[in-house]
Amino acid sequence: MRLGLGLYRHMLTQDNYRFARQAGATAIVAHLCDYFAEGPRIPTTGEQGWGLAGRGLEIWEPENLLALKQAINAEGLELAAVENLDPMLWHDVLLDGPRKAEQLETVKRIIRAFGEVGIPILGYNFSIAGVWGHVEGPYARGGAASVAFLGPDGPPETPIPNGMVWNMIYDPDAPPGTVGTVTPEQLWQRLDNFLAAVLPVAEEAGVQLALHPDDPPMPTLRGTARLVYQPSLYQKLLEMRPSPANKLEFCIGSLAEMTEGDIYDVIDTYSRQDAIAYVHFRNVRGKVPRYHEVFVDEGDVDMLRAIRILHANGYDGVLIPDHTPQMTCAAPWHAGMAFALGYMRAAIQACGID
Repeated sequence: MRLGLGLYRHMLTQDNYRFARQAGATAIVAHLCDYFAEGPRIPTTGEQGWGLAGRGLEIWEPENLLALKQAINAEGLELAAVENLDPMLWHDVLLDGPRKAEQLETVKRIIRAFGEVGIPILGYNFSIAGVWGHVEGPYARGGAASVAFLGPDGPPETPIPNGMVWNMIYDPDAPPGTVGTVTPEQLWQRLDNFLAAVLPVAEEAGVQLALHPDDPPMPTLRGTARLVYQPSLYQKLLEMRPSPANKLEFCIGSLAEMTEGDIYDVIDTYSRQDAIAYVHFRNVRGKVPRYHEVFVDEGDVDMLRAIRILHANGYDGVLIPDHTPQMTCAAPWHAGMAFALGYMRAAIQACGID
């Protein structure tokens, strides 16, 4: 079992690689989609989201992927995964739009490039609304700034405007109107079409495709269906397209937020199947429609027990903190991550893994 750190596009720097290594991490999960170039971490309106998609698409080219991997390797780390496709690359795959076939070929090219460069995992979130509806506040221990989902007390669920998917704008000149309703049957069919097209390419390239569960795990959001909003729906994914490349981006926090299932049984079920590509190691208090993200050691989940289950079932992949409360100091993000990484490293050692 390996300790890793997730870094957003603007944080892929030598200093942050060294920070990760100094905290005991040996792996990086890189986000190449530039979510936060304009939009805030938690958008306050339903129209702007995280801002414009499609910034810096050249980073997806093989030579630039190789350069990124080499820069990470140079600091004693591995590039364990890339998380999330830029919506500009596949918006019509999600929306079943006119450029779907063209964009499926683009995704195939990216997967082949991953195989050539040696990036073993592509994490993805097959969602129309994306991560939406959260608020920021002093929700963690000591008033640390964190994230909550407050259901009816949170932002109003406005329809998704045309030109937006996954909380990012891919067409600022889209005509007026909204995406409209997307049913569960439609969304599952779109996912099945996507996997039918790309899984054979992933198998040949030696790349795993890892699906993130829905966060917030609501059955619908902004008029559109969600896929994995209960733990059992991960099984539907695995059985729909059995493949060594069809894996899970296993977010303990998102799974714990769900209204069904015992989180320890869920961890046991999917780790026994060797279905987990990598783990988001995040803790929460509460379940939908109301929960708070908290420090790794203060939530509803016994995270040491979670590691023991993973270890007992032979999981030897990467754990990353995903995101954490931000601590009151000159470097809020780094302090929060350092706390989480220190806890995780000690927990791994306590299980006799390191």
